[in-house]
Amino acid sequence: MSRIAAISRLGQQVWLDNLSRQLLESGELARWIADDAVAGVTSNPAIFYNAIRNDPAYQKAVAELQGSALDAEQRFETLALPDVQKACELFLPMHEQSGGRAGFVSFEVSPGLADDAVGTAAAARRLWAEIDRPNAMIKIPATPAGMVAIADSIAAGINVNVTLIFSPGQLADVQAAYRTGIERRFAAGLPVDRIASVASVFISRLDSLLDPKLPAELQGKTAIAMARQAYADWQALPALPGNARQQMLLWASTSTKNPAYRDVIYVEQLIGDGTVNTVPDATLLAFRDHGEAAPTLAANAAGTAAQLAGVAALGIDLDAVGEELQAAGLKQFDEAFGKLLDLVR
Repeated sequence: MSRIAAISRLGQQVWLDNLSRQLLESGELARWIADDAVAGVTSNPAIFYNAIRNDPAYQKAVAELQGSALDAEQRFETLALPDVQKACELFLPMHEQSGGRAGFVSFEVSPGLADDAVGTAAAARRLWAEIDRPNAMIKIPATPAGMVAIADSIAAGINVNVTLIFSPGQLADVQAAYRTGIERRFAAGLPVDRIASVASVFISRLDSLLDPKLPAELQGKTAIAMARQAYADWQALPALPGNARQQMLLWASTSTKNPAYRDVIYVEQLIGDGTVNTVPDATLLAFRDHGEAAPTLAANAAGTAAQLAGVAALGIDLDAVGEELQAAGLKQFDEAFGKLLDLVR
């Protein structure tokens, strides 16, 4: 059995953090699904920037669009949304066989809307309608404005991938927004059983920021401890109304940034039932080669508590750190989106 597929037997979905036309047309994504049980795809502006810049399959279409009356964002969506739809169709059998629990493809609203609740909710509705696939997910950032848009989108029956979560406080706000959306939809007499959402908690960037501030014995462990505590808290969440499903935890940014650490550490140490890990190609290939699948997410509760206590004892506030990381992430995505639009102007 594939080492990656072995993760799915432990109840965790592995999603590919990449999408391009070449990935679809070459059959590579289909092979990831067939051989390794890859159960979904995520994308973001940086991913599409690299795809459109480097994938020859886009070049003719880009040239044709440059003579059109569409603005740059419309041109980008003209290129990208058909690929999102094709990926959704590729995953649709899995989505149906899983009862709507797997096989999702994520596409992000414009990063420029991060502080605009009304604009984000409107963009989510528009993109959901244009993609028009039951296994699409619209990515919304976990900003204060995003919380309002998340609740509105869930209430409207839109699947949502909440991105750029870096702290326990941000995650709690996201979970509350999801619950609000479900409760509003349920109170309106609308079905809630097929609404799907993931809360994307970014992992490796936390260690990259904190490690220089920590003694050696605490380095490289904070992100895993935060995720493990989040998983314990998630398991204790109260039931949602009707037959609504809990929002799943998704581990994002799980490539290893520090070459001193094992290259698959953020995959191996975060495997748990009912969760998702979205992984770039290089990390998936590394895990396929030498990764070890074991149920690690609920392991060593005492070590998790000790790590978080040790960080707190140094005066480090994970919620404050999360605000810093989210601001940096928003800036990175906004810059990538600007460069992406420049490619198609």
